[in-house]
Amino acid sequence: MNLRTDPSTLEPLARRLAYRTQLDADDRKAVMALPFTLKTMERAHFIVRERELATHSCVMLSGYSIRSKLAATGMRQIVAIHMKGEFVDLQNAMLKIADHSVQMLTSGRVALIPRNEIIQLTLDRPTIGHAMWIDTLVDGSIFREWIMNVGRRDARTRLAHLLCEFALRLKLAGLGRHDGYELPMTQEQLADATGLTSVHVNRTIKTLEADGLIERSNPRSINIGDWRRLAKVGDFDSNYLHLRADEAALA
Repeated sequence: MNLRTDPSTLEPLARRLAYRTQLDADDRKAVMALPFTLKTMERAHFIVRERELATHSCVMLSGYSIRSKLAATGMRQIVAIHMKGEFVDLQNAMLKIADHSVQMLTSGRVALIPRNEIIQLTLDRPTIGHAMWIDTLVDGSIFREWIMNVGRRDARTRLAHLLCEFALRLKLAGLGRHDGYELPMTQEQLADATGLTSVHVNRTIKTLEADGLIERSNPRSINIGDWRRLAKVGDFDSNYLHLRADEAALA
């Protein structure tokens, strides 16, 4: 891979790391100066497969990606979704051998940063290391909430919860509003994320729509008429996203 540097390309990553950790101007410049390989990837392309040696970490520049695990039966469980500005597989890069797959959900652009460059940066600039640590801890918090969703909530609550989460995360990434956005997942993909069948997902979304909790002008368009009511149905509390107070207040 031919490495390049372009501060403007990694600006979304610097902005995300600075969201929860105060980075000074030199820290931000150091993040944006990381060398990377720019790639355009098609939908369903694997960034890394489970059991592969992870040599790079991936920063999403556009589009969406997912983390997933496959059971012996071939059934897939989606365990996370990632969007613009997010470090997708920092864990894989730190642990060397990927314990899950990372795959493009849609087509998009990614920046692949060599793991040795990331490790060196965290050693040279501890504040950036702290920011990356916080970022992985928030990932872990979201993972725990998804486990709760699949393990202890019914279908209606699971989907309402996921729709609320998407609203806030997409808004944070500049990709939507807290009361309206384009859903990045198909019903089949939602099924893989919630442990349901696509038929059950379809039926449940229709009931949410019939009850006036959401409106759809097309299958991917989600408009939330009454945020608090949808959040109550979804047993949704934004605390696990660790948003700033001004962002969390919208929820």
